[in-house]
Amino acid sequence: MKLNKFLPHLLALLIPVLAQAQFNPPKELPYPKAVLSEPYLFPINPGQQNWLAGTMGELRNTHFHAGIDIRTNNMAGMPVLATQRGYISRVIVGTYGYGHALFITHPDGNVSVYGHLDQFKGKLGAYVLNKHYEKKSFDLDLFFTPDQFPVNRGDTVALSGNTGGSSGPHLHFEIRDEQNEALNPLTFKFGEINDVLSPVAQKIAIKTMTVNSRIDNRFGRKEYSLMRNGNNYFLQHPIQASGKIGIELLAFDRLDLSRFRCGINEIEVLVDSQKVFTQRIDRINFNNTHGIVSLMDFETMKTRGLHFNKLYVDDGNPLKYYESSVDKGRIAIGNKPVDVLIKLKDSYGNESSVTFKIVPELTVNTKPSTLPQKAHEYFFSGNVLEMHSACPANTLLKVFEKGTVTEIKSSYSHGGRQVYLLDLQKSLPDSVQTCHGMVQFGLKDKVPSGIEYTFYSDVTNIHFAPNALYDTLFLTLANSIKNEKEIFTIGRPTDPLYAPIEVTLKPRQKVTPSSKLAVYHIEGRSYEYIGGQWQNGAVRFQASEFGDFIFLTDSIAPIIHRLQCNASSARFRIGDNLSGISRYEASVNGEWLLMKYDYKTGILQSERLDHSKPLHGDFELKVTDRAGNQATYKQTIL
Repeated sequence: MKLNKFLPHLLALLIPVLAQAQFNPPKELPYPKAVLSEPYLFPINPGQQNWLAGTMGELRNTHFHAGIDIRTNNMAGMPVLATQRGYISRVIVGTYGYGHALFITHPDGNVSVYGHLDQFKGKLGAYVLNKHYEKKSFDLDLFFTPDQFPVNRGDTVALSGNTGGSSGPHLHFEIRDEQNEALNPLTFKFGEINDVLSPVAQKIAIKTMTVNSRIDNRFGRKEYSLMRNGNNYFLQHPIQASGKIGIELLAFDRLDLSRFRCGINEIEVLVDSQKVFTQRIDRINFNNTHGIVSLMDFETMKTRGLHFNKLYVDDGNPLKYYESSVDKGRIAIGNKPVDVLIKLKDSYGNESSVTFKIVPELTVNTKPSTLPQKAHEYFFSGNVLEMHSACPANTLLKVFEKGTVTEIKSSYSHGGRQVYLLDLQKSLPDSVQTCHGMVQFGLKDKVPSGIEYTFYSDVTNIHFAPNALYDTLFLTLANSIKNEKEIFTIGRPTDPLYAPIEVTLKPRQKVTPSSKLAVYHIEGRSYEYIGGQWQNGAVRFQASEFGDFIFLTDSIAPIIHRLQCNASSARFRIGDNLSGISRYEASVNGEWLLMKYDYKTGILQSERLDHSKPLHGDFELKVTDRAGNQATYKQTIL
């Protein structure tokens, strides 16, 4: 079975949006705000040792983790207790995101959120089940008044589970304030969690911040593995650098008796004992959670899955986790050595440090590499195009830009290769002629951030909303044919988008629009369904990331595999080969039957409105994919 891979990816992008829209608490309390007389209660096995699988502020690929993940012994069904008195103000049931979730509004104005639940308890559970059948929908979004479902501190409100986007059974637990900002639950002094372990530092990376900066005689970014002595991590040898540089850190926090890697709440950088950077994550603002992309080195995360925390603030960074810093954390290396100290602190005050020295760069004559090398290759680094060429020393390259030609000399030599640096803020070259031939860059436009902007061409039009970009984008485009399929390359996957862009493709190949034909995003060896609307021979769609796009036809209906279908239960596994599941519906004798869907396993499981009445009669299940292909399963249940 092959599940649709686009849905989990889209879910990851939408989690911050869902958190904002779905879990937004009431603006005003329906009763006077009160001071609580009892401390908040730990929601799983209070009074006993508990363990966490995640902490607040953890760096996820597309968002900050807004709460704590409480382990439930790798099983569903553990009682979930109300952390404080109040009332259940909202319940959400969905396939993705937090799955089954509820939140409780408390007299002090805070709201506690409980996600990935298996089922709701008591009268609430019966009420929700009736709403499924009343609305004939699995997905629900229900609001309640204070008198409908009041709760006391310690009441069992649900059972823990593995619903929604959970990667394993656990309880996701949040505490939000009146402004809908997530607070760090560990600051509520839960004695059930012990932590005496200090954060762990693995690597640092040093990055050139200007075209004239160098690290170990090179432009770009270089990583260094750290050595350890107790809670101090260090480099054995100094780093050579010149100009302005930025530091990045790969690190994580540990919790007692837990194998999981958690977030670090506070990071400080001192240069020669002067504080130049402070990052403190003690609450999560859901309006800015997408800004995590500007906090991490996005290219390294995208290509290698590593979450390096930038210890400097980019111009396009919208986050509010920083104190005033010297030159936004950028460090100017002159003609004197500097000592760097990085301090790490977790929620329990456990500390670690990273120390190393940066010394002025020395001129080093590098020997030519003996390894086979390409004649030329190029890279994009911020607003710099870095060109490596195997041409002889002092070779001038001819740079072509909109019909004009200029010659440039190499910035430096490394490994027997000439390195040429082009500042894209000053020019946007079409191509360059080297001693080995022409190199096409595919650069088409410089797209400013912060304003509405539309790029037009014969192949594609791209509309950027004012908040689509973090920083200026140097847009690259390409159009090619592979295996008789036209591929549209829009931008570079390592350039992040803050908000979706609207793309219009104008295929060169003859394409016949149909309901089964759609645009897909190529992700490795898989295809992510995008869709698209046709008009006048062009197709328009929204894209949440750059990369390669292709037209594909899905004419194969979904798969329905019967696991169980009898008087007590209907259980199936469903899947689709390409576009993914769009909808499903089951009935018995024409009457709607609730089917709960777990997209992670592809399992559909029935739940009867009246558990005392068996399933009896003509059962029918219809499953439709995004291309409109439909599969039907029928059975008479005796």
